[in-house]
Amino acid sequence: MAFAEYDVVIARDALSVYNFLLDGRNLPIWREGIRSVELESGTEGAKGAVYRQTRTGPGGRPVAADFEIIEARPGAEIQYRVIVGPERPHGGYYLSTEGHNTRVRFALEYEPRGLLDRLTNVFGRRMRAEVGQLDQLKAVLEDMPETE
Repeated sequence: MAFAEYDVVIARDALSVYNFLLDGRNLPIWREGIRSVELESGTEGAKGAVYRQTRTGPGGRPVAADFEIIEARPGAEIQYRVIVGPERPHGGYYLSTEGHNTRVRFALEYEPRGLLDRLTNVFGRRMRAEVGQLDQLKAVLEDMPETE
């Protein structure tokens, strides 16, 4: 099994960070390799919502990587699982308040099956790169004007 996690402290309140993360259309703003995200079914940002996501795949080709929100606790947690695509990790964002700031932990887990189970190190490196993009989320959110 491949697992990766990373956390950052963002100078924003937890509900603002949560709402930004919950809107799947914001993913291309801070996560490299995501081309587009749109709501496929369900209520936007709610448990059970399914999003059609297109990522950049090998050779720059588009690859489907649709995901479903499996848990959404306002200001605290968003969990999802990839339901379409060659790799199907599950993961989540976990938020905690630290004074006027928010600590965000991004964790991913993937269990390769069959012949792919020999590539756990490759998937682990890729997942560490994914969760490390939280630094970009921090930069994006802290550069945005605060709303009241």
